[in-house]
Amino acid sequence: MTTQDLRIVVVGGGRVGLRTARTLDNRGHDVIVIERDPARSDRIADEYVATVIEGDATKPSILKQAGLSKTDVLVALTADLGTNLATCLTAERYGAPIRTVMRRTEEDTNEYADLVDATIFPERSGARAAVNAVDPGVRALEDMIGDLEILVMEVTEQAPVAGRLLTDVALPEGSLIVSDSEGDTTAGAETVLEAGQSYVVATEPSVEDEVVRLFRG
Repeated sequence: MTTQDLRIVVVGGGRVGLRTARTLDNRGHDVIVIERDPARSDRIADEYVATVIEGDATKPSILKQAGLSKTDVLVALTADLGTNLATCLTAERYGAPIRTVMRRTEEDTNEYADLVDATIFPERSGARAAVNAVDPGVRALEDMIGDLEILVMEVTEQAPVAGRLLTDVALPEGSLIVSDSEGDTTAGAETVLEAGQSYVVATEPSVEDEVVRLFRG
């Protein structure tokens, strides 16, 4: 599965779900949020970060509205473990192939490893852990405080920056390449951004999508 231009269904529009939707939208992905509470659904719709479907995601009829056959990833982030598990299992039944990510309620457990592709415990790591599980091509430092994103990104073959000197790359204001490909020294003007190599990048949320596309194509 490619990590570029994913179609992602987020189940649950609470604090973690909305933050996850915002971050994925900033990265240029196509995001759909399923939320059963009408007032919360309206608030999400007003932000224009995702298409919103109001309803109970454990019902196949609601999930089908999200177009599971065209969906790459479903991430269930409600506060109810049963809802999250049921949603993931239903999605796998109707959306093949589809990657499933589930919010769990216990910090350390492999209980559901055979049922879903990945689990997260957002009480410890927040929305960044959900995004990392959904989009492994761009990994964020999960314990960051505040909105600044510290990402580890691999340069793809088709990336605009591939094979170029850092001095020749026009990064958007609000972003900074921190390390070289070995992670041993800070990046400098003569650093070559090599395809297949990963770099540490700091970026403000407003330019995250532009930075990701420079590295990922």
